[in-house]
Amino acid sequence: MSAAIAGSALSWSYLLDTWRELEVPEGWRPELTVEGIHMTPPPGGPHNLIADLVHESLAARRPEGCGIFQTQDVGVEQVGGIYVPDLCVAPRAVIPRNSAPVPAEHVLLAVEITSKSTARHDRAKKRWAYGHGPIPLYLLIDPLDEDGPSVSLFSEPVQGIYSKSHRVPFGEPIEIGAPFDLVLDTSRF
Repeated sequence: MSAAIAGSALSWSYLLDTWRELEVPEGWRPELTVEGIHMTPPPGGPHNLIADLVHESLAARRPEGCGIFQTQDVGVEQVGGIYVPDLCVAPRAVIPRNSAPVPAEHVLLAVEITSKSTARHDRAKKRWAYGHGPIPLYLLIDPLDEDGPSVSLFSEPVQGIYSKSHRVPFGEPIEIGAPFDLVLDTSRF
């Protein structure tokens, strides 16, 4: 049983049913976290431009049979959460044909682009959840980093914690390893 629901009578199926029944405003994304429900408003232009550039770069380097998905719900049963990365790469064959989230263990890469309303959540809570997934690669694009706009790649999760990280300022390339073997140009961010 997951850490998030271990001390309660709530089962993963009950949490999924509750999440599916949420009524949210158009464009908003509900996430089920340890703390409760986190609502993310629709992203703005700068966010969407960065997402488009990342999508374009990944498209040529994604593994055979995989898709790049925006607003794909990702279930991290290990922590009793459902998260919605800005982009994720997963095999098309594992994407549910219903409203169920894709299980995190099938996601190869999760990408988050921070905004004022999501920065803390993306930097800490999602990194923790994705590490527990375990999602092998987490790319955090952070135009609001207090040390200057940056891109960080977290990799090799071990017991829920990413054991490796690499951070570059906007403008510097960052290498995204296997299975992508991509050098992402951040100069247009």
